[in-house]
Amino acid sequence: MNLPNKITVTRIILSILTLIFLVLPWYQFGISFPMFTFMGKVIVDSKYVIAGILFVVASLTDFLDGYIARSQNMVTDFGKVMDAIADKILVNGVLIILAYNGFISIAIPIIIITRDTFVDSIKMVSGNNGKVIAASMLGKAKTVCMLIGLSFMFFYNLPFELINIPVADILILVACLLSVISGCEYYYKAKELIFKEK
Repeated sequence: MNLPNKITVTRIILSILTLIFLVLPWYQFGISFPMFTFMGKVIVDSKYVIAGILFVVASLTDFLDGYIARSQNMVTDFGKVMDAIADKILVNGVLIILAYNGFISIAIPIIIITRDTFVDSIKMVSGNNGKVIAASMLGKAKTVCMLIGLSFMFFYNLPFELINIPVADILILVACLLSVISGCEYYYKAKELIFKEK
């Protein structure tokens, strides 16, 4: 297993740990996380700050493994599959939990997960027909906006919350919009294959 693949596997482990940390009923173990007020204005739950640190580290590995794999010519089929799985676990899992806990609208994970299922199906059909559809720039921009937006969400949109600018919400909404547009882009590129008669 080469270095990029090891980093990808590490991201999967970090992603799972982040999700477990968020859903574990800590109170049943007699553990409570302290709340504190940031600059007397924003009430912060340290549980989400800790989860946010795990999320940021996992997100950074997403860029690191891809950069190393491409620059060192270490791209493998295993890496491609595991990278996609790692992204789904990290982003979609966090979106569902944040929606359940009232941080974001439930519509957001529904849109993102539906789009991902749609795009993955298109990629599968294209692959079966011998055509590989490369990731679009819009798709990559969507990922960047989503990861940064969720990172700010974990940290209660600080420091922008102090000046009432909802940067976290804006970035996540932009990511949703780019998600839909890039999904349409994938469809446009593969529509001839989708409706191809054998």
